[in-house]
Amino acid sequence: MNATSASTLASPNTRTFSDKCGLNTPSRQAEVQRVLAMAQASGLEWIRLVWCDVHGSLRGKTWVTSELASAFAEGMGMVSTLMLKDSSDRTVYKVFEADVKHELPGFEGASNVLLLPDPSTFKILPWTEKTGWLLCQPWFPNGQAVPYDSRRLLQAALEKLAAKGWGMRAGLEVEFHIYKLKEGEHGEDANPALAAWPGPAPQVSMIHPGYNLLNELWFDRSEPALRIVKQTAQALGLPLLSLEIELGPSQVEAVFKATDAMTAADNMVLFRSAVKQALRRAGYHATFMCRPPFDNIMSSGWHLHQSLYDLHTGLNIFARTTAQDVQEAHALQADDARHTLSKIGAHYLAGLLAHGQGMTALCTTTVNGFGRFKPNALAPQSILWGRDNRGAMLRVVGGPGDGATRIENRLGEPAANPYLYMVSQILAGLDGIENALHAPKATDAPYAESAARLPLTLADAIGHLGQDKVLNAGLGADFVRYYQRIKQSEQMRFNEAEDKVEFQRREYFGRI
Repeated sequence: MNATSASTLASPNTRTFSDKCGLNTPSRQAEVQRVLAMAQASGLEWIRLVWCDVHGSLRGKTWVTSELASAFAEGMGMVSTLMLKDSSDRTVYKVFEADVKHELPGFEGASNVLLLPDPSTFKILPWTEKTGWLLCQPWFPNGQAVPYDSRRLLQAALEKLAAKGWGMRAGLEVEFHIYKLKEGEHGEDANPALAAWPGPAPQVSMIHPGYNLLNELWFDRSEPALRIVKQTAQALGLPLLSLEIELGPSQVEAVFKATDAMTAADNMVLFRSAVKQALRRAGYHATFMCRPPFDNIMSSGWHLHQSLYDLHTGLNIFARTTAQDVQEAHALQADDARHTLSKIGAHYLAGLLAHGQGMTALCTTTVNGFGRFKPNALAPQSILWGRDNRGAMLRVVGGPGDGATRIENRLGEPAANPYLYMVSQILAGLDGIENALHAPKATDAPYAESAARLPLTLADAIGHLGQDKVLNAGLGADFVRYYQRIKQSEQMRFNEAEDKVEFQRREYFGRI
């Protein structure tokens, strides 16, 4: 990187695109200079500038490092139709018709949006040589933020919390599957004679036979692949806590320490993409598809642990830790939300329950994921909460005197867009707090009670999302209509598919 390109950002007489967007603050300038210096000192040749799409997948371009300063200042052009794709990469909106300017202003004619990198997200990738990585967010050329960006929606939700002096902590428990590629790194899905839209999925074998939860022998069989996962996560600075053998064949789980919500969401998109790339180079295929297209598999979930904390003291707002708290808690029945949670925490819990049907489409986001909601499968079926009960949608973990008390939402699938997942929690929880909602008693039999059921299909779920006034207000009615239309395309193509297993194999197994 030459000194001229790096110093351009700091020139007081140059009005850049980042200025136009209101981003070129002194703190961002300092962070940008730090990243430019690190890239130069590390001898990086490439910088991947990536953006998280509505499905939770990363897209972007790779720039030579000498032009990184320009990307920070002026952004990188990206065709706007990338924001309008369904899960097969088909553009859902007709961008070359005149009416699109009224329906989606700024997207006419497949015009460009500009991606500006967030310097705080800079990483050096450990599985490839001399390559950096930065998360970006899209802006219209006039300097207006693109309202359909999921990361921006989470930023707005966190600002609502911050206005009350609160932040959100999130801990990730992510189940997924790792398979051994039968044909090595290149095979059937790279055969040009078989190219299609989407293309064929890879041929695989299992890394462990399953049905022996947390078995050390199965871990040892899986250790070569899991070692790659561990090394990749740690080299990226991700707060990995453990890697575990899950119940299903070839199924594993990664558990992460809690961080602030934005960091957790950024970590999730990076972890999924990084693990898939690093394992592929070693002859493995990782998939975050909920239900891989084989008989006798176990569904994968993404369990989101969450709590609110005081931005000034860092203390957990959900916990009952004072002597008075503990005394009050012991005077209540254990199935009362206030026995375990603070007043704010109990209202937050009630908000999650009140919006359980509406939030489902933002937590379980593929046609495939809805096959997980079955009884006695360590997955939710109804909108209930329980104390340390893994069959309920919401599991409250902790108790009086425990500073780590939290709510675990077991609704999500590992393919979900993490920004939308966390936004749905904040909006629902805040509604519970602001309207002093009260949760029912905790359940002891989550599959036996006649509580409201979760939606059974993606189509049902996006219908409930459209009817949820609180989520519509928080996300914006335009975003909800946009999200519904994109997900309707996915559901319709699944409904029309003659071979629905093959649809999921190509649409999900080979791609997510």
